[in-house]
Amino acid sequence: MHKSTSFTQHTIAIIGGGAAGLMAAYFAKLNNTDARVLLIEKNKYLGAKVIISGGGRCNVTTGISPVSEVLRNYPRGSDFLRTAMNAFPPTSVQNWFETQGVPLKTEADFRVFPVSDDGHDIVGALENALQELQVEIRCDTAVAEISHMINSEDASKNNSPKFLIKLKSAEEIPVHKLILTTGGNAYRQTGSTGDGYAFAQALGHTIAPLAPSLSSFITAEKWPTELSGISFQQAKLSFISATATNQKFERSGPFLFTHKGLTGPAIFALSAMAAYENFSTENPARILIDFFPDMNSEKLEEDIIDKFEKNSSKKLLTVLGFIVPHRLAEKILSETTASLRLKIPAHQINCSEVSRQLRQHIIRQLKSLELHLIGRGAGEEFVTAGGVPLSEVDPKTMQSRITPGLYFAGELLDIDGFTGGFNLQASWATGALAGEKCH
Repeated sequence: MHKSTSFTQHTIAIIGGGAAGLMAAYFAKLNNTDARVLLIEKNKYLGAKVIISGGGRCNVTTGISPVSEVLRNYPRGSDFLRTAMNAFPPTSVQNWFETQGVPLKTEADFRVFPVSDDGHDIVGALENALQELQVEIRCDTAVAEISHMINSEDASKNNSPKFLIKLKSAEEIPVHKLILTTGGNAYRQTGSTGDGYAFAQALGHTIAPLAPSLSSFITAEKWPTELSGISFQQAKLSFISATATNQKFERSGPFLFTHKGLTGPAIFALSAMAAYENFSTENPARILIDFFPDMNSEKLEEDIIDKFEKNSSKKLLTVLGFIVPHRLAEKILSETTASLRLKIPAHQINCSEVSRQLRQHIIRQLKSLELHLIGRGAGEEFVTAGGVPLSEVDPKTMQSRITPGLYFAGELLDIDGFTGGFNLQASWATGALAGEKCH
């Protein structure tokens, strides 16, 4: 026999206690003080993904202030986010947390963290704020099914429950308004297992194809293993599709070599831009690396000639090691020896003996080193591309255009941003707007 909990009080339920859900619950109660606001989370505690973000430090938002500039950091969803972002921009998010007693700091790369470098402080501030407002929080509570209320003559009226939440415990909860904030598929160990997609579909929505975003790249070449840990603060990276169209994506910024290939902020951004590109061992994509993006080939050649002339008696490997990390210099010269079929290995040649052909080949390697991509870092994606199509949601309210009374916020939507606090910022902003408009 199903237990049914009936409430005459206007009830707003939020499913998912992550960033978007926590902020949605706060603003829902703030703007509906007489309503019962219920936050349901299947984990034993709130904000699991928030706590571990940024390596546990929680990159809570971005230090970039102009909303127009902030919106450039979303490969999908930037136009849709405009209303929510203007209503609750990064500066307001920072003010909110500091008012709640969490001092923040902005680092040189514009990432904002709690001064404590502890994501627990961010979640703790939200949890305290919800308790002060008397939001009802139910953790360790799994939702089995959500459906429209039936057998109710007043189901279409505003004062009657519209949805029925069935818990796995068999309890049934009728609610008047519903906000889905269940997250995507990334970080499955935190509970983001895609339940919300099924809930959204049951309530009339479609789901845009899902893909991992913000992932590392695995290279066909094995030599990056030998450079594992070597990082570059500024490089230009060009992804060239494995398809016949040769679709190209470009991004500049920091990256590093790993034991499997490539990672780092610029790689994550590039992988987000290319989230729907398919590539494999049989059909690899290509990536070109420009280690000197602020210098054209001619200027780079001038600088290299100057260094060679000043160090004419030194080995080429030694001097190239002044320009790029020594291990990378070794790999470039090894490749150059093979490509040009040199009788004397390039690393043994003195700078005074470098031919124009050899010099220009080295420059090409420095300006467009090519690697082949055969996969994405398994389990390393931070965000899911795809989700509830934005055409099915009103950006001014976050309410479903298909099912009145249903709202969405956070990563469940087809929105994803680059690294740097942009995904959490989107969750705070859409959660705040959904909570505010849900009445």
